[in-house]
Amino acid sequence: MKIQTKIAIQFSLIVGSLLAVFSFVIYQLFAEFREQEYYDRLKSKAITTAQLLIKVDEIDRDLLKIIDKNTLTALVDEKVLVFDQQNKLFYSSLDDHVIHYGNDLLNRVRKEKYVETSDDENEVVGLLYELNGQNYVILASAYDKFGHSKMANLRDILYSGLVISILVTVLLGIFFAGNALGPVNQFISQISTITANNLRERLDERHGKDEIGQLAAAFNKMMYRLEQSFELQKSFVSHASHELRTPLAALKSEVEISLDEKLSVAQHRGILENIRKDINRLIALSNSLLQIVRPLKSSINSAVEVRIDDVVFQAQDDLLLSKPEYRISVEYAKEPENEKHITILGDEPLLKTVFTNLISNACKYSANHQALVAIDFNETHTLVSVQDEGIGIPEEDLTAIFEPFYRSKNALTISGFGVGLSVCKRIVELHKGKIHVESQLQHGSKFLVELPHIL
Repeated sequence: MKIQTKIAIQFSLIVGSLLAVFSFVIYQLFAEFREQEYYDRLKSKAITTAQLLIKVDEIDRDLLKIIDKNTLTALVDEKVLVFDQQNKLFYSSLDDHVIHYGNDLLNRVRKEKYVETSDDENEVVGLLYELNGQNYVILASAYDKFGHSKMANLRDILYSGLVISILVTVLLGIFFAGNALGPVNQFISQISTITANNLRERLDERHGKDEIGQLAAAFNKMMYRLEQSFELQKSFVSHASHELRTPLAALKSEVEISLDEKLSVAQHRGILENIRKDINRLIALSNSLLQIVRPLKSSINSAVEVRIDDVVFQAQDDLLLSKPEYRISVEYAKEPENEKHITILGDEPLLKTVFTNLISNACKYSANHQALVAIDFNETHTLVSVQDEGIGIPEEDLTAIFEPFYRSKNALTISGFGVGLSVCKRIVELHKGKIHVESQLQHGSKFLVELPHIL
């Protein structure tokens, strides 16, 4: 079932229920008002009859009957009975109508002094009238013909109005639901045209003034992230293919030479040395590609407390072990009084990758292969800076160096794949941190990593 149909049905049910309840309440209130009003008229009639019959000596029973028969305000099927103290009938206004009564009703009236009840369709009022020490019971009965006629008319009007209102509500519900969901139908039509070849298509956000506009804005943000992911995938495939092609082509050429030419042992050894270099290059490239994939798939939901200085010293030891020519200096900007200032929640191997890459780059791009690492902190973050005195980064490249496979023009002669910094940025962001760079050509670069500590 379409949402438009569901909304129309639900809207109609809600409005119809409210109208039905409203009509029922109106009918019940009017019924109670009619009944109470008629009981008051019967009570007034009973009191008037008692006063005329008992208090006025000039009026006897026969005269009172004549008055009751000829009064203009007589009620339909009106009957008034008066009983003396021994429950004997003292007066009856008419002889051709009967009020069904018994001693139980008379005793009840004497006990409660005023009773409202009914006899079939007639309303009956019983009251106790006291005069000169005598207690008279008066029963007045009549049929509210006009009141019941009004009730029937009101019932017909409410039924008709309810049916017509429900029909109108259904039509209006369909109309307004269609209008409200019209933009959604437009979105569906636009979304159905979006494919992998036109991910730049965006929905009309309608200025974001309502939920539909907010939905469109959220969808557009999702499309932007999806587009970025596709672009990253294309870039990854393109650069990876390019980087893989060079060593593979070299391997192919060297193998073909060794097969086609009659070479000496020394020449074969030289070819094997070249093959080993190309294989090492392929291994390094594969490791770099794995570094890109790993942070994208990693989760730090099971993060543990990690001291940043321990991670930095581990990265220093590993680099000096593999590259003894590197000169790495690690110092504290200020001594931490509380170790929590330099402790964060995170993934230790990933953090080690960050500082290994930054320190390795600092040494690799410096003529003296030297890197200065400073550990600092503030009220909210642990700060680690890695500084070198290398070739620096051109200003126009500063905004792009964190993109995968991007390399500055002045670094193309130095071996590398342009992967490390993009990996560092992704890992730092996974830890809810930031990474900044300051650089000046021929004067070196400084990378600053900010990670929220646990204090």
